[in-house]
Amino acid sequence: MTMDSFRLALCAYNLGSGGSSRDAFLAGVDARLERARKDGARLLVLPEYLSEAFLAWKPDGLRPTEELAWMAGEADALLPALKGMVVRHGISLLAGSMPWPAPVGAQGYVNRAFALLADGSEVVHDKLALTPFEKDPETWLLTPGAHVPLFEIEGVRMAMLICLDVEMPALSCLIAKDAPDVLLVPSMTSSLAGYHRVFGCAKARAVELLGAVAVCGVVGAAPGTTQNDTNVSGAALYLPCEPSLGYTGIGAELAPVDGMAGEEPYLVVDVPVAEIRRLRAGGAEVWPGAWSAADVSLQRAGEDA
Repeated sequence: MTMDSFRLALCAYNLGSGGSSRDAFLAGVDARLERARKDGARLLVLPEYLSEAFLAWKPDGLRPTEELAWMAGEADALLPALKGMVVRHGISLLAGSMPWPAPVGAQGYVNRAFALLADGSEVVHDKLALTPFEKDPETWLLTPGAHVPLFEIEGVRMAMLICLDVEMPALSCLIAKDAPDVLLVPSMTSSLAGYHRVFGCAKARAVELLGAVAVCGVVGAAPGTTQNDTNVSGAALYLPCEPSLGYTGIGAELAPVDGMAGEEPYLVVDVPVAEIRRLRAGGAEVWPGAWSAADVSLQRAGEDA
């Protein structure tokens, strides 16, 4: 299947709007899917730790060390309804990320992103690069993933990374040879510093991969949270810095907000799939392709060549 462009919607979900029950949460996601469908999007992207919204209806007395298991149970209960919405609306959904029991052979919980496709299939990605917060035995102690998924939606090649993953150039090198048209990056950042790290690195990955990188993060704070009382983010589509794509590498970008006044950045963008593929096929100014440093060594000053 070939196409000129692929339309997606990026929603920097406001955790304060998640509702106080499963039904309220599902109604909110349903409304966002309906909006994206009406806007012509074929995929709606929601951010990392969408599951923080669940804490608005957590049981009394739940300790921070028990939150991962409880949110994983809520995710398991909610996913069938989310899949049903996707099929009903006829567009795909990256349903953010949620704690999930680690795969067989590992212990604990992973931070898992769920791509629920309109054809009824599912693709998941377990976050690889964990933050200190995600490795704290006193609160949320997570297990890192081991794979990067590559998949297609309506003929468009995609990959997923989560937040800090996109700050790791080695992962970009790993997936470059498979030439994804779009890299999807759900994130959660508590400050402007974190926002700029993730979004700045996402822009760099678009240059390295010569592809589109779509990124959005949560804003606001969930009632009942014990960990993330501030979240700052926006939404953006980054592109290769090529003349035919406007030079700057910015396809579209919404400024970061903290969401405490109810803001929820929402961006609809058209990924120029055909032009990205044309550039990769030899139309780019300087792109070296899926370059590897395997045959390069580091030489310190003063050493013989």
